[in-house]
Amino acid sequence: MKRTDFAFYLSKFFVEHMPGTKGSSPLTVDSYRYGFMKFLDFLHEAKSLPADRVAISDLTYVNVRDFLEWLQEKHSNGVSTRNHRQAALNSFVKYLMYEYPDYLNEYQRILSIPVKKSPQPAISFLKTDGVKLLMEQPDTETPSGLRDYMMLAVLYTTGVRVTELIRLKAKDVSLQEPCTLLVHGKGNKYRYVPLMKYITPVMNRYISGNGYDRPENLNEWLFKNHMKQKFTRQGVNYLVNKYFKMAQGIAPELYPDNFSPHNMRHTAAMNLLEAGVDLIYIRDLLGHVSVKTTEVYARTDAKLKREAIEAASMEIVPKEAARWENDTGLKDWLRNFGKTK
Repeated sequence: MKRTDFAFYLSKFFVEHMPGTKGSSPLTVDSYRYGFMKFLDFLHEAKSLPADRVAISDLTYVNVRDFLEWLQEKHSNGVSTRNHRQAALNSFVKYLMYEYPDYLNEYQRILSIPVKKSPQPAISFLKTDGVKLLMEQPDTETPSGLRDYMMLAVLYTTGVRVTELIRLKAKDVSLQEPCTLLVHGKGNKYRYVPLMKYITPVMNRYISGNGYDRPENLNEWLFKNHMKQKFTRQGVNYLVNKYFKMAQGIAPELYPDNFSPHNMRHTAAMNLLEAGVDLIYIRDLLGHVSVKTTEVYARTDAKLKREAIEAASMEIVPKEAARWENDTGLKDWLRNFGKTK
C-alpha cells in the first residue's frame, strides 16, 4: 500500500525534527506520539477515515476543532489534556508550513484556534507537622524502609519531579561539601540542587549500604523497586500514597483527602516561600524556565495570609465588612515508535 503524504511527513516529524532539529526529550516525543494516536482514533471514529488513508488535506481547521471538542465531550478529557493535544498538532502544523506549504491558509486557520483557559486549581501542600509525621512512617531499620524514607526526603527537600527522582543514578549524588544532587530535568536540561545537611548522613548510610559508593556501581539507579529495577511513576505514587494513608490515619486533621508525589513538590515550594526564600531561588530549585511559573506559590501564599487576616477580622467587625473581593497502520507505527524490543 502506498504511504500517504500525512504518514510520510509525520514520520519525518517524529524521527528527524523532534529529536534532531528541536532536541525534544523522549518524554515529549512519547506524549506527542500518543496525542496523534488519539487524533487518528477520532478521524476513524467520527469521520470514517482509517489511519492508512489520512492525507495532509484532512488536517483541516474543522477536523482539528472537532477533535478537540471530541476529547472533552466524548472522552471527558480535561482542559489541560485538550490543550496538550492541541500543542502537539500545532507543532506538527508549524513544521508543515516549511516542509509542505501547499495548505498554508488551512495551517494558519488551525493555529488560530484559541487555547482554552482552565481554572487554576488550589495548590495542595502539607504544613511542617504533616511532613514530620509523614517522614516518620517508613521503618528506616529495614533496607526498603530506608529507601522509602530517602525517596520521600528527596522529594520534599529538593522539590524534584517524579520523573526526575526515578532517573537519578548513584553517580548523581555528591556527598562532598556542599552536598548536591545532579537532576536530569525536562527538555534534557540539568541542574544541581542542594542536599540538606540533616539528610546527608542518612543518604550516606543508604549509599554505602547498597554499595553505590563503589566505582562499578556508580551507574546504577539510585532508587530501585523490589524487582531491582528502575522505579516507575506508578511505583512512586504507590509508595507516597501508602505512607500518606498511614500518617493520615494517625492525624487526619493534618492532611487533605488525597495526596500525590507532585504535592510534595508543592510542599517544598510553599515551605521555602514561608521561610522567606526568594522566588528566584525557588524557581532554580524546581527547574522552572520562568519565574512566572513559580509565582503561583506566591499567589497561594498571599491568598492564605489574606484568608487568615479575614478570618481574624470576623471577630471584631460585622461579617459583610470583611469582604475583600467581589464575587466573580500509521497507528501501529505510532504505538511502537521509540519502544525498545
